[in-house]
Amino acid sequence: MVTDSVTDSAASPGGYAPPAVDVPALAELLDGEYSEVRALVRANLATYAGVLEDAEELGFDAFRERVRDVVVEMAATGQTGMGFPKKYGGGGDIGASIAAFETLAYGDLSVLVKVGVQFGLFGGAILQLGTERHHDAYLPRLITGELLGCFAMTETGHGSNVQALGTVARYDADSGQFVITTEGDAARKDYIGNAARHAELAVVFAQLEVGGEHKGVHAFVVPVRENGAVAPGVRIEDDGRKMGLNGVDNGRIWFDGVRVPREALLNRFADVTPEGVYESPIDNPDRRFFTMLGTLVQGRVSVAGGAINASKVALAIATKYADRRRQFEAASPGEEQVLLDYGMHQRRLLPLIARTYALHFAQDVVRSQLHEVFSGIDDDERARRELEARAAGTKALGTWHATRTIQECREACGGAGYLAVNRFAALKADSDVFATFEGDNHVLLQMVAKGLLTHYASEFENMDQLGMVRYVTGLAVDTVIEKTSAHKLLERVRDLLPGGDDEWDQEAGLFDSEYQLAMLRFREEHMLAGLARRLKRGMEQEKHPGVVFSQVQDHVIAVAHAHVERLVLEAFVEKVRRLPDGGEGDSTGEGGNKAALGLLCDLFALSTIEADRAWFMEHGRLTVQRSKAIHREVNELCRKVRPIAGDLVDAWNIPPEMLRSPDLVG
Repeated sequence: MVTDSVTDSAASPGGYAPPAVDVPALAELLDGEYSEVRALVRANLATYAGVLEDAEELGFDAFRERVRDVVVEMAATGQTGMGFPKKYGGGGDIGASIAAFETLAYGDLSVLVKVGVQFGLFGGAILQLGTERHHDAYLPRLITGELLGCFAMTETGHGSNVQALGTVARYDADSGQFVITTEGDAARKDYIGNAARHAELAVVFAQLEVGGEHKGVHAFVVPVRENGAVAPGVRIEDDGRKMGLNGVDNGRIWFDGVRVPREALLNRFADVTPEGVYESPIDNPDRRFFTMLGTLVQGRVSVAGGAINASKVALAIATKYADRRRQFEAASPGEEQVLLDYGMHQRRLLPLIARTYALHFAQDVVRSQLHEVFSGIDDDERARRELEARAAGTKALGTWHATRTIQECREACGGAGYLAVNRFAALKADSDVFATFEGDNHVLLQMVAKGLLTHYASEFENMDQLGMVRYVTGLAVDTVIEKTSAHKLLERVRDLLPGGDDEWDQEAGLFDSEYQLAMLRFREEHMLAGLARRLKRGMEQEKHPGVVFSQVQDHVIAVAHAHVERLVLEAFVEKVRRLPDGGEGDSTGEGGNKAALGLLCDLFALSTIEADRAWFMEHGRLTVQRSKAIHREVNELCRKVRPIAGDLVDAWNIPPEMLRSPDLVG
């Protein structure tokens, strides 16, 4: 979208003619197969746009009730139940449910999280961990929002380490009941959404004991309120005001010998007979545990998509503002220059737009994998492990991206960005927790690295981090190193550079996607081989496996981060490659959109390499000259993207009511 403010030089650097972006066609491409679903959510967002003002004007308790009402009313439109079976009133489409959730992130994030708690966590646990008796009893009323519940996993003393939870469920064979007990304050359920005010039921994760034997963590449906009053034996406290998301009623829960019937056990993977005999189709307790947790991966996929779309809102506001606001005379006397014409402002915003597009397409891949696994299209053990790792990594990078992007956009709007009406206050406060709920990002990246080191072996589910160290050093280190074809990639990188090692300062080849991918693959595989060697060396020195792992933990995170960035670039490159060219020389219509996305893909790839160029230089993959060339080309790509920046954010099709910011976006 070239505005009147854009100078000829800014619009066409070096005589460059920007591609003509077909915004409706690009919006349709981004919406993909779920355009109707997303359209329904956008319509609902516009209908309930007033909740953005309610968040600022209503009192604490009143806003919680308002959010609850909005969630229940949205449920009546069908948008929140799309992932549940049709026989219970749902849509029978897991992918559609994720697409709806992603789109809902354009609006108030308390509404988003309340939806996630009710239909994703609470409803998802009953659907995925329960059996027909639970589905029949709860799903019809759950889907409509008539029955509200919570997901009681996290405890004050344990969040990420679910296997060490302290709540206990003991089976009493005489009564045919489970007795749920909070064993000390560290075992209280904490930060539980819906708990403080609205939940009638809780899916409670507890250590199961049968006949005095410990059977590991299992999930139970436990009433926490009866007719609006807290149930006998249950104690609930309000977590109070939070940094953000104050429309969600987070609370703490204690259980003092609460009795529930034997049928309260969500028994898809394990059951207890009336006589007190424990039964499970999965003999290995660790594999059973990880299989159970794996069914809940939908939450991480949802959070990643929500974070990416929250980033879009911030970027749309900041980009539109930068395309209107003038500051200082620069290009011509007597007229101040538009902010987006300044090179530094382009540097601040446009690589973030490119990365947002890249993460959008990477999220498409994860959503498709989730749909295929949970719909039975591609549901083998390895597919599930790869989905879990990819979902974990995308969630980590997507939520960190949101935190960084929203802050940068706020600063780019100056004092205006600090006003609540311009949305950044809520976006910052409400999205910050995304980096830690559904799994702390660093813990999630450790899981990604674990999958890489063990190559998703059948033993994957059985390993804690100490087991992983022993496995890698004892059995698989040579295999890991062999699988990392860094030496072959080195040759490939050299082949892609004209002139070989002696002329790496030449800029040709930088825009070859094979070169870009080879660079990220080399980094990932070099890091992975190095990590395996460090683990083996530590064990050969007879150090404790826990000490060995702790000493290489930064390396573990770096490997996982490099791996996920490579996956993100691959998703972007593949998306651009599949688009029709629109005819030779065509820079309009389909050809224009492909050219625009090609610019963004190059900008994402080269800015990613640039951000880690110290590593590439340390490992001989970049000369000083070529590093400088990449820096120059990132600047040049920003200048080329600048004339179409408005079109690129318009293609996200964010409802105008969600942008608010009247003084910023016009």
